[in-house]
Amino acid sequence: MPERINNQRFSDLMDLVDVLRGVGGCPWDRKQTPETMVRYLLEEVHELQAAIEEGSPDSVCEELGDVVFQVAFLIVLFRDAGFFSPEAVIGRIVEKMIRRHPHVFGDATAETADAVMTQWRQIKSEEQADKQPNSVLDGVPKGLPALIRAHRVSERVAGVGFDWEELSGVTDKVIEEWHEFQESLENGNPEAQLLEFGDLLFTLTNIARFTGIDPEAALHAATSKFERRYREMEGQLTRCKEQLAALTVEEKEARWQAAKRVVDLKR
Repeated sequence: MPERINNQRFSDLMDLVDVLRGVGGCPWDRKQTPETMVRYLLEEVHELQAAIEEGSPDSVCEELGDVVFQVAFLIVLFRDAGFFSPEAVIGRIVEKMIRRHPHVFGDATAETADAVMTQWRQIKSEEQADKQPNSVLDGVPKGLPALIRAHRVSERVAGVGFDWEELSGVTDKVIEEWHEFQESLENGNPEAQLLEFGDLLFTLTNIARFTGIDPEAALHAATSKFERRYREMEGQLTRCKEQLAALTVEEKEARWQAAKRVVDLKR
């Protein structure tokens, strides 16, 4: 069995937040609100993502601790305001996970990940049946990063059958949206360009969904790859005492290809 978390350690963390926010504690911590702390939580989650991508278990451990601290801080804020207790937070998520895994804790069966997701959506829909308005898009946070939100929205509507029948239908739609974006460029209408480019991006997230690709992870990986190559090119230019702005287009391309070869060999 995996090592279980010592409940006392979590209580120690809660006590730490109490000391920081208490009399004689830290003025900054006492000043914080849920609105300010959630921003720090999001920052810490991004730092955790970076640590995971770097593949450093020690960094992941540290960043996970930062995330847990932010969560504990938020729990204390709501506890002190009289809304709910730490036990209520833990109890609610445990109950929810058990309820949504009847193939583990009940008599249901789900042999594949896809079957689990279908079952999950059905259970969640039943849980929210009495809530109004009742839309499959309820619960998709508007504050999500745009690319993640687009992916979640497309997942939700696809889950109830509003979807292309096969990948070729989505690729045809991408081509259609690309042509519409080109037309907006030719017409010189900035508002139309914004909307058409958005349509193109949204359709591309559906390509990602059909092929099982996480679009946020894919774009992050592509950006990181570009950054590694560009930093290598900068280093080469510095060593050769060259200025990027002084190079011709052909010379820039040559330096870029050289940097790519170096970076790709390190993989």
